[in-house]
Amino acid sequence: MRDLVRIVAIIGVGLTVCGCNREAAVASSASASRAVGTAGATEGAIASANATDAGTPATSTTGVDQGAVKALERMGAYLRTLKAFQIASDTTRDEVLDNGQTIEYGGHVDLLVQRPDRLRAEVTSDRQQRFFFYDGKSFTLWAHRANFYATVPAPPTLAELADRLQSKYAIEMPLVDLFYWGTVGHDSGIIQAADDIGPSQIEGVSCEHYAFRQADVDWQVWIQQGSYPLPRKIVITTTTEAERPQYTSVMTWNLAPSYNDAAFKFDPPADARKIALSEQPGGTSER
Repeated sequence: MRDLVRIVAIIGVGLTVCGCNREAAVASSASASRAVGTAGATEGAIASANATDAGTPATSTTGVDQGAVKALERMGAYLRTLKAFQIASDTTRDEVLDNGQTIEYGGHVDLLVQRPDRLRAEVTSDRQQRFFFYDGKSFTLWAHRANFYATVPAPPTLAELADRLQSKYAIEMPLVDLFYWGTVGHDSGIIQAADDIGPSQIEGVSCEHYAFRQADVDWQVWIQQGSYPLPRKIVITTTTEAERPQYTSVMTWNLAPSYNDAAFKFDPPADARKIALSEQPGGTSER
């Protein structure tokens, strides 16, 4: 779902565990539950907020703290300078069953990116394992456990690929927001509220905790303090559903990864079955 598509302005890793929640994302099937989507969840929003005393919780959620917005902008500007990076992310995603009960699923994402046109990701969740390969010319989704894969032509940049996969195939790239945050042209005016919650620790790293509100989602980001303003954690809450399902991602960054071009190319196993990606109704055609 695209609830979060309006939050973005950064990378990559929804991770979102991934928008192809089931093998249906590759072959096509209907789900009986409603999953929190993260595609561009933070689109148009870029932030940093006014400082509050440590230990003094922020209480205002009705105004836009320009300090928080500037912090988001600083984070986005820094992310644009990264030519290559690797992220390990532990994720959780809520799904709401037809009876109204909320179920939490855990997952892990390993993401390797070389801007502007290389990506490799492994997404492992309680229910599936998926690999994503993008070499600037083609995109491949491989379901390792089921041993089938699909390959389609791809546009020349990561941001364009994220848009293509979502609009045409209803597939979210892992940690998709990272490919939007920091891009030029996103409108931070869609933020309805922004607050600096205060200092926090994420896995021993000193961060500043910010909270934002948009029309359909509330979201929080923990940005590393100092000279490397990296997003260390995000929490996205869908506010259009009474159950308020959430998606969370805690990220560990490697800014000097070791890799070669072969990392981004898929060499199918001899017994792997090739299938076609199922296009969603009204999806955009190849351009």
